[in-house]
Amino acid sequence: MGAGTEPDGSSRSDKEWERFLRESVAGAADAPKEPSARAREVAKRLREEPDRGLEGWRSYTPAQPKRRKVWYVVGLVASLVVLALVALAPGRVADLFADEQSESAPLAGETTRPTQGPPAEAAQRPTKEEPFRGSPAASWASGAAGITVPEARAVGWMGAAEVERALAGSRDFLVASSLDRAVLRGERPEKAIALINPHQKDVRDLLETAFRTPSEKNDPLLLFSRFEPSRTQLVGDVVKTRGRLTYREGERGALQVTADITFVYPVTRANAGGDDEIVRTIVRRELVLSWDDPAKVITKPGTFSIISYKYNMTNGGCDAAKGYLTPPFGKDRRADEAGTKIDPYDRSAPVGRGESSGDGCGKATRS
Repeated sequence: MGAGTEPDGSSRSDKEWERFLRESVAGAADAPKEPSARAREVAKRLREEPDRGLEGWRSYTPAQPKRRKVWYVVGLVASLVVLALVALAPGRVADLFADEQSESAPLAGETTRPTQGPPAEAAQRPTKEEPFRGSPAASWASGAAGITVPEARAVGWMGAAEVERALAGSRDFLVASSLDRAVLRGERPEKAIALINPHQKDVRDLLETAFRTPSEKNDPLLLFSRFEPSRTQLVGDVVKTRGRLTYREGERGALQVTADITFVYPVTRANAGGDDEIVRTIVRRELVLSWDDPAKVITKPGTFSIISYKYNMTNGGCDAAKGYLTPPFGKDRRADEAGTKIDPYDRSAPVGRGESSGDGCGKATRS
């Protein structure tokens, strides 16, 4: 029986039925003389429970249970859609989460040597918009910001303020030798050279020869990062870096600064046109610099002497020294199996071996 339906089959609207009941209870003059048994029963109940009003069972709708059921169905459908996307395009779904992570803040600066390399990243192809995509370097700081400089204190012949200036000068050399855009395009690193003690004969001989007739012994890459502009061009304006400066007292009271920095350069072919292959050349350098006491060592104020230099390099070419980093592309990249396999992002072990080494060309296990 539907709402408001009389036993004889006639139908009344809810409004009419409510008016009928109210008039029946009130004893209105025009109320039916002989209401149905159902009407009499309801009227009696209303008289006995006057405070209940007319909000009874007719107007009640169970909204909350129905809403929960609707949301349950919506959630179930959304879950099925996600599962379908994972099954059909797992790589794309991983990219979505990786892109979200890539927007996070850079890692805190490195203050001590790590105990292991960074965890493996999801395999993702770098793009011109995101050249560090799929690489641990994506979360590294950019440029000089990735070089941690410790707090200065008095050491040897230098007070704290002088140590602070020497640490800043050491960082300036790293910027001028491995981050300066003109130097990376192959120009002579004049600013960096100006910070080296001009009275250090062996280094001066290296510098005079390296840029004129580079060779394995006299190679600019021993101290500077350079690409041949007719062959290679940098992607974007950012070079990712990670590393730190440390210092102690050296010989004759000198301030000895050690720099251990990894540089990640995203590059592509010069005039590549539609070819968007991007290679990340990774160079890790360790330099030991001596800020000598002018009273004990012949030096120019504001300059340092180089005690040693080492580097490891991947995706930078392993041919005879040409004075430039030569990243392999296409078939050359797949055929380039020379060198010891290394993880270029693992900074837990020292750089290379020997006092002054440039034979650090290796095959990257990841880039």
